[in-house]
Amino acid sequence: MAIAKKGDEGIVSRTASLLGGPATFNRAMLTTLDAHEVILSGFPGRALVYLSENVAIIRRPEGFEKALGLSLRTFQRHKKDTEAKKLSQEQSGRVWKFAEIFEKAVEVFGSRAEAEQFLERPALGLNQHRPIDLLATPAGVELVETHIERIKYGVYA
Repeated sequence: MAIAKKGDEGIVSRTASLLGGPATFNRAMLTTLDAHEVILSGFPGRALVYLSENVAIIRRPEGFEKALGLSLRTFQRHKKDTEAKKLSQEQSGRVWKFAEIFEKAVEVFGSRAEAEQFLERPALGLNQHRPIDLLATPAGVELVETHIERIKYGVYA
């Protein structure tokens, strides 16, 4: 029996889909534990390629590096050899966390375009920092996640 947090099935499956879903991971991801297991083994390079094809904000080198903590050169290596080259656990975790935050923003703002705009605009609730700039550290990730939750429930400040 898989461990699941209440309500995580939707966000986990949407996040996995943003990374290519079962075609990329050779399995369905329905729970956070499923995601944990796949992150431990390292994402295939094609997850990174799929994400970059579906989220415009990370097509620019500075967005890519801030959001995912990976250099453009690292991405290019994975793009060339999507089958053999796996991301490390740390890289896989960063990619997962970005995709999860992005999907939460899509849920709150209603579209990918609006979610991308949210990530790029200075936010009053984040002391005028851009959410994408905060994704470079675990503390910043937590701030962005909390900010999205506050907006979701109508608490802006």
